[in-house]
Amino acid sequence: MFATRATRYNVADWTPFQRDPLKELADECRRQGIKLFFYYSQLDWHHPDYWPRGSTGHKTGRPEGGDWNRYLDFLDAQLTELLTNYGPVGGIWFDGMWDKPDADWRLPQTYALIHRLQPAALIIPNHHRAPLPGEDVQTFEQDLPGANTAGFNTQTIGGLPLETSLTMNDSWGFNLTDHNYKSVRDLIHYLVKAAGQGANLLLNIGPRPDGTIPREAEERLHAIGDWMSRFGGSIYGPRVCPIAPRSWGVTTQRGDTVFVHVLDWNDRALALPPLPGRWRARIWPNGTSVGIVPSVAGLTLVLPAATAESFDRIIALYH
Repeated sequence: MFATRATRYNVADWTPFQRDPLKELADECRRQGIKLFFYYSQLDWHHPDYWPRGSTGHKTGRPEGGDWNRYLDFLDAQLTELLTNYGPVGGIWFDGMWDKPDADWRLPQTYALIHRLQPAALIIPNHHRAPLPGEDVQTFEQDLPGANTAGFNTQTIGGLPLETSLTMNDSWGFNLTDHNYKSVRDLIHYLVKAAGQGANLLLNIGPRPDGTIPREAEERLHAIGDWMSRFGGSIYGPRVCPIAPRSWGVTTQRGDTVFVHVLDWNDRALALPPLPGRWRARIWPNGTSVGIVPSVAGLTLVLPAATAESFDRIIALYH
């Protein structure tokens, strides 16, 4: 998907498009003040030297043989182009190492190359393992950190910043037949739960072949944006989670304010574990007072009644 010199099998040389979409994207990101990140697939279903085969791509017509180190040289050559031809790069999001988990991917060499060419670029590997040296973010595919409901993620949470990556339906790319879109409620809950574990949410959409966004995805993005414009202050910025995630929801903290995100709780009383100090409570952001009863066991909040529209009842605790 960029004008690489490492192979003629690219969008500029191999297709009628005859342009470099990454250059156009990089130029527009600079104009809009958006940091540019690149997704790079370590897994390759076309290159003849991606050998031995991994767990996928066995019927792509490649020769039964190849030079693995030559493939890794090709990978590093493309990364060099990405990190030198498009201006400042915020990071590289790697995917596909899970296809050959036991192979020697020469990660120290590749990571050193990235840090030398773009010292500020983050390395975010989607390899489903505990963090390795040289990496900057730990990401969890289709899962909250440590949950492993998907069955292939590590349950080990390291000391790096966290991210969870999620599809809006069941597909990473555009899939005409995949109408199993998550509801706005479910997506907002996932966003809040990720924040409640100190994690960034990377929400994927698959554009149509002409580059437009499917209507279902567009509607959900607008709805999430509307929610964020009103309630994003409770999850944006430096986040500390003073209470571990519970079945009813999560907590976040900004400064001295603790935000209690009640996502799934029908009772009017909600018991919290002890928090040091004396606290008052109000609905956030409208400021309506909420009853709070301290005890030796902790704090009990007297919640407002839930409504069908209240995806997240947010209670702000403050001194």
